[in-house]
Amino acid sequence: MDPVAPLNPSIDLADLGLRLIAAVVVGAVIGLDREWRGKPVGVRTLALVALGAALVCITTVHLRVLDGHPEAISRVVQGVVEGVMTGIGFLGAGAVLRYRARGVGGGLTTAATVWVTAALGIACALASWRVVAVGVGLTLVVLILLHPIDIWIEHRRQEAGKDSGMAPDSHRSAR
Repeated sequence: MDPVAPLNPSIDLADLGLRLIAAVVVGAVIGLDREWRGKPVGVRTLALVALGAALVCITTVHLRVLDGHPEAISRVVQGVVEGVMTGIGFLGAGAVLRYRARGVGGGLTTAATVWVTAALGIACALASWRVVAVGVGLTLVVLILLHPIDIWIEHRRQEAGKDSGMAPDSHRSAR
């Protein structure tokens, strides 16, 4: 075992490239919606989040010291997934705090989008293509198709707040 080369040399570079490119594309596609809506997290950020999650996962899975130890690989992958998702949670919390610092409620959809994009990056790294396809599809459904429903509910709440004398956006601070 060559201590200088920590990654398994049998990694197919085409497969590795496909997984990383897929992660970038997935992040960029999801980022298009956020960019279009003028959110602080857009195409480049989400592409990098997915790529970063994929890189961490691929690097760990293909460590030479894990060759021939499937139980160890399982534990390491579990730890990596937990670590990446926890770290991304902090990034999402930063997005929420940024909104709050400006006196605006919100940021939770942005935070959730960052989190799900990291999960999709991990799925790309593990070549779980069906999970990636369904995950991207559902993410876009939530971001694009459910957005008008969210706006409609928001308008209804504001109308109800005007009728009851409540501040129209008082519910946003708890969201």
